[in-house]
Amino acid sequence: MDIRKVKKLIEMLEESAIDEIEIHEDKDSVRVSRNLNAPVAVHAPAAAPARDIQAAAQHSTAAAEPAPAPEPAEAEEPEDNIVRSPMVGIFYEAQAPGKPSFVELGQTVAKGDVLCIIEAMKIMNQVESEKAGVVSRIMANNGEPVEYGQPLFIIRDA
Repeated sequence: MDIRKVKKLIEMLEESAIDEIEIHEDKDSVRVSRNLNAPVAVHAPAAAPARDIQAAAQHSTAAAEPAPAPEPAEAEEPEDNIVRSPMVGIFYEAQAPGKPSFVELGQTVAKGDVLCIIEAMKIMNQVESEKAGVVSRIMANNGEPVEYGQPLFIIRDA
């Protein structure tokens, strides 16, 4: 990556309200951060509850009991069942506000079906299913930021 581009990124960061920017260009990547002491989030915050079929069933049968904390998807699922965010951006579960979600829990999807949209730099990027199966878990919340590689969905074989 050209050093002039990196300098321009630094200037843009200083002039804006954002604290960090990461750019991937071919095989090169650069991350520019305003605050080096700030921790970098790799996954969604633990406060954001994952939605899954089992949790929905537990909630309906045992409303008075506290639900156990959800476990990380990586520990319990084969890698090919996890749909990860292809970029940093904002997760949207529908085409527009007020429109139905692309997918719901328990819905059967085919390879190539749109699961969600990730908005990055004012560009709406569709995330498609790489396999056929059933949506068993939605791990991101509508309108919230997601990180590159963050688990978004779990698609189990039908």
